[in-house]
Amino acid sequence: MLHQLVSEKIVPGVSYAMLHQGHLQAEVFGKRQLVPVEEELKPALLYDVASLTKVIGTTTVILKLVEEGKLKVDDPVKKYLPQFSDERVTLRHFLTHTSAITGYIKNRNSLNAEQLIEALYTLHTGDWFEKKVVYTDVGMIFLGLIIERLYHKPVQQVITTEVLQPLQMNESTFNPDPAMCVPTELSPQRGLICGQVHDPKANIIGERCGSAGLFMSLYDLIKFSLWMLGSSSNKRVLHEETIAHLFNDQTPNRQLGRSLGWDLRFNKQGSACLYHTGFTGTFILLDKEKQDALIVLTNRVHPRAANDLFLEKRDEIIAQYLSEKK
Repeated sequence: MLHQLVSEKIVPGVSYAMLHQGHLQAEVFGKRQLVPVEEELKPALLYDVASLTKVIGTTTVILKLVEEGKLKVDDPVKKYLPQFSDERVTLRHFLTHTSAITGYIKNRNSLNAEQLIEALYTLHTGDWFEKKVVYTDVGMIFLGLIIERLYHKPVQQVITTEVLQPLQMNESTFNPDPAMCVPTELSPQRGLICGQVHDPKANIIGERCGSAGLFMSLYDLIKFSLWMLGSSSNKRVLHEETIAHLFNDQTPNRQLGRSLGWDLRFNKQGSACLYHTGFTGTFILLDKEKQDALIVLTNRVHPRAANDLFLEKRDEIIAQYLSEKK
């Protein structure tokens, strides 16, 4: 099914890894880019992992701050960001996408970083507050601003020093060499986007953005997965009990199917797996109980972002993977 993504021209190329109880299967195949010229995909290139930044970086730092007693998951956002309007909204709501934060920002993509952040404070809470999960970048951007306030430096710098470096994910960065990157969209406004974050909000906000911006190699995502599964010798950053708690529904009513940062999927035995996707065509699934992981990196927005067929195929791949697992 992964090879069909390329053979059926749904994506130009795929880098994937499957971990199974200490065994690794990995492949890199297809094209790195199709325009302006075709280039073959090769190992060790960096992908714009988009929203995987939320769970690998921002969520991990928030959990570290919780462990250190510097904040609580059920603290109101307003405690750390006084300009935030709704006293009901907590860090848990942002982490589980149950805040119902909504609204329209006029001319969003033409604002500068300061203007866009100010505009985010004008958004309001919808009437589905706590009732359902509605995925949004905005909550993670606010969590990044909370991290900035506590560390006194931008969230992307914090992720680098508190997550990437301790876990020895040395190939991953927020400031990549374009020559080492898989390009994303050929944009009418920006040209061929390569080595710059694809997401418009993250591109504007820059190093203060906690929702996207991280570039990673397949190798580093394997390292991260082994650490999350508890099978890495590196025990830094978070306690194992903190990671274990992630494999539970953490929504306010514990019934909406999301953890802190992560989505949940379930294996045949009914055990929870951590799951997350990125808009650019990345996704990861972690099964701690079975010691399994699936990591898939594609450039599904290359050369154009409109690619709903990929989303359909991605869901089929995850369903098939979960059904095949022993």
